[in-house]
Amino acid sequence: VQLVESGGGSVQAGGSLRLSCAAGRYTYRRNCMGWFRQRPGKDREGLAVLWIGGATTVYADSVKGRFIITRDKAKDLVYLQMNGLQPEDTGMYYCAAGFGTECDLRPGEYDYWGQGTQVTVS
Repeated sequence: VQLVESGGGSVQAGGSLRLSCAAGRYTYRRNCMGWFRQRPGKDREGLAVLWIGGATTVYADSVKGRFIITRDKAKDLVYLQMNGLQPEDTGMYYCAAGFGTECDLRPGEYDYWGQGTQVTVS
């Protein structure tokens, strides 16, 4: 397993959760880290990505202003702080690592994936 997510759970609308992603040693040359979501009956969608070599982040419009992606370099963890959660945010959340030169929200650009962590908002 290359990536391991944690921090999912059930929360009421308006609440917050923080997801964590631990990267495995085989992903140490990655350029991009991202958080993605798959809602029931929907395609996997990119939410927030971060460029490892700098401070550049990209957010989907649906989460901009509510979600924040950060990285703890010393611990090699990537976080997704989720605020103002709504029922439509319910889904499986995945962490992914990419080796490409462009960090964007397209799931196909990412090479390693975690198993996912469930987020349920009621």
